[in-house]
Amino acid sequence: MGITVRYREKRNRWVVTETYNGHRHQQTFAGDREGERQAREYAAKRESELNEAVFHGEVMGRQPRRTFIEGLERWIDEYDVASQVKAIRPVAHYMGDRVLLGMDAVDKAREMARDLRKQGRAQSTINNHLQVVKRVLNLAYREWGWLDRPLGDKIRKKMPKNERHVYLTIEQVSQLLQAIPDQSIVEKRVIALAALTGLRQGELLALDPQNVHGGRILLRPDQTKSGKARVVPVPEDARAWLEDLPFATTYSRLRTVWEHARQAVGRPDLRFHDLRHSYASMLAQAGESMTTVRDLLGHSSLIVTSRYSHMFDAGLDDIGSRLPSLSAAFCDQTATKH
Repeated sequence: MGITVRYREKRNRWVVTETYNGHRHQQTFAGDREGERQAREYAAKRESELNEAVFHGEVMGRQPRRTFIEGLERWIDEYDVASQVKAIRPVAHYMGDRVLLGMDAVDKAREMARDLRKQGRAQSTINNHLQVVKRVLNLAYREWGWLDRPLGDKIRKKMPKNERHVYLTIEQVSQLLQAIPDQSIVEKRVIALAALTGLRQGELLALDPQNVHGGRILLRPDQTKSGKARVVPVPEDARAWLEDLPFATTYSRLRTVWEHARQAVGRPDLRFHDLRHSYASMLAQAGESMTTVRDLLGHSSLIVTSRYSHMFDAGLDDIGSRLPSLSAAFCDQTATKH
C-alpha cells in the first residue's frame, strides 16, 4: 500500500497514485503550483484515511477494531448493570480509552489484578473488577460479533482465601425484619425477598411485572451478573409482595433502612449480601443439592458454589444410610463354602 505524488511533464499534470491490495487509483491535478498544492494536500488526506482504515481492519476485510470502552458503554446501554456500578467505574478508569477490545484488554485486566493485589485489595473485590472485563469480552464475541474468538475465559478469577461468610438463621432474619418500622414496608419486603430468593440487591431493584410468572421470578440475561437467565421460586406467602413492581424505593433508602435494622439488632457487621449467603444455607439445610443451589444463585459453575460445600457434609452420612445393603450376598457366599 502506498501513495505517490509526481509531475508528468508531457501531460503537464500532477498525479496522485494510490495502490493497495493489487488495486491502483489515480487522481490528477493542474500542472501549476496551485495544482501541486492541491495534489499534495489530497495525498496527505488519503494517506491518513488509508492508515486509519488499516488500523480498523477495513482494508483487509477484518472486523473494525474497537476499544474496550466502546464495549463497556454498549454493555451499560443494553443491560441493567446497577449491581455492578461499584466495579464498573474503577475498571473504566483503569482501562482508559486506548485499550483495544481483544488481547489488549485481557493483558490490561491481568495487570489491573496484579496492581489491586499489591494494594492489598480483597480477592473478592479483584474478582468483581475482572468480571466486568470478562462480561464485556463475552458479549463482544457471543452477541455483538466484535471479536472472532472467545477471550473471556482467558481471564481467571482466583478463589478468595478465608472469605468472610455470614449465615443468618431464619430467626435472625426475622429479628432484622421486626426492627424495620412499618413506614419502611417496601424496603422491608425487599430485604425479606433477598433472604427468600438469594437475589442480589441490584436484581431485586430492577424487577418489573414481566419478571413474575406463576409464583416464580424469571430474570432475563440482561438482568443478571453472569448474563444468563435464571428462574427462582418464591414462597407462596411472599408472592403478594411482587404485585406492585418495580419497588418504590432507591439504593440510598434501602441502604439507610438496612443500616438502621442491623444496628437495632446489634449486628453492625452485617452486609446486604449476607442475605444471599443465608439463602444458600437455608437451601442446603432443606436438603437441596449443590447443583440446585448453583442454578438458583446463578453461579457460572459448581466451582463458585463449592464455597458452600461444607453445608452439604451433614447429609452425606444420611445418604449412606439410605443406600441398599449388599452384606447378605457375602453371608450367603460364606455359608455355601461351609
